[in-house]
Amino acid sequence: MALIMNVSDYEELAKQKLSKMFYDFYASGAEDQRTLKENREAFSRILFRPRVLIDVSCIDMSLSVLGYNISMPIMLAPTALHKLAHPEGEVASARAAAAAGTIMTLSSWSSCSIEEVSSSGPGLRFFQLSVFKDRNFVQQLVRRAENAGYKAIAITVDAPRLGHREADVRNRFSLPENVGLKCFEGLDLSNMDKNVSGLAAYVTSQIDSSLSWKDIKWLQMITRLPILVKGVITAEDARIAIECGVAGIIMSNHGGRQLDYLPSTISCLEEVVREAKGRVPVFLDGGIRRGTDVFKALALGASGVFIGRPVLFALAVDGEPGVRKALQMLRDELEIAMALSGCTSLKEITRGHVSTEDDRIGRSRL
Repeated sequence: MALIMNVSDYEELAKQKLSKMFYDFYASGAEDQRTLKENREAFSRILFRPRVLIDVSCIDMSLSVLGYNISMPIMLAPTALHKLAHPEGEVASARAAAAAGTIMTLSSWSSCSIEEVSSSGPGLRFFQLSVFKDRNFVQQLVRRAENAGYKAIAITVDAPRLGHREADVRNRFSLPENVGLKCFEGLDLSNMDKNVSGLAAYVTSQIDSSLSWKDIKWLQMITRLPILVKGVITAEDARIAIECGVAGIIMSNHGGRQLDYLPSTISCLEEVVREAKGRVPVFLDGGIRRGTDVFKALALGASGVFIGRPVLFALAVDGEPGVRKALQMLRDELEIAMALSGCTSLKEITRGHVSTEDDRIGRSRL
């Protein structure tokens, strides 16, 4: 195997190992893929303002998320169909997250069941919920997550319809016979074609596009678990989410897979953090590929970050050990960034440690 130096190396190797259909399913975005590109490029426009002559011989990256202690501010975002990458699927990803001492979020579109993942071993896990028209089924999913020991529900709020992902259409994406949507067990899937048009039609037919803020209240009535909203990128929606009593916000543009020409999540972060005013934690999902990206998100006010594609590509290349190594590389990079910036704990990372384009434009006008 080629020498792997960073998580982007896993993507290059995964591209060689996976079929074009499966690689594109993971890697591509909606339409022109501008949001997909911007999620990454926006980080390169944020620069460091390090402090020096500070004792950084001991660095602590631990934190508490919803009352649960984890080893680092890097968590696993919900992503679909891990078995397209590796036969062990989400079970392998969950074990790697547990070994790293962090949180894994299982997708409603998982290729392993809620129970399979929970029985894979100890670990902190959240469950990502897509709300379907059949509310009895939604209640069953939530109950299963509760019974299996998941610690929070992350409800996706930016996908009343599927974005137009042209690569999947071109590739005539279809599921292999040995991979299925395991959270859907118990539903009648006999009429669902496994090709891309069939899947898209099925998702469209099942997802409740009438979902609104009142349904957050309904969800709070059927579960005792804390509820995070995933897919908020504006202050206006952050305000409503907090008024609805959510436990936290996961800023996300769905990895550029839904509405194209959205801004990057990192560029919207301060707006949402300002609105939250510390009342709830704000997490960032989208474009994280380096420990320096994690530092920048924390400096701009994020309580932690979620990663998606790096997990899938590492899983495709080397299964559970690959995901473990990817998480360790990001952790090591964050530790170096903290040391070189003069920070010994996450609380010491401040807005003053980074400079954005707006900062530099403002100074140039003085």
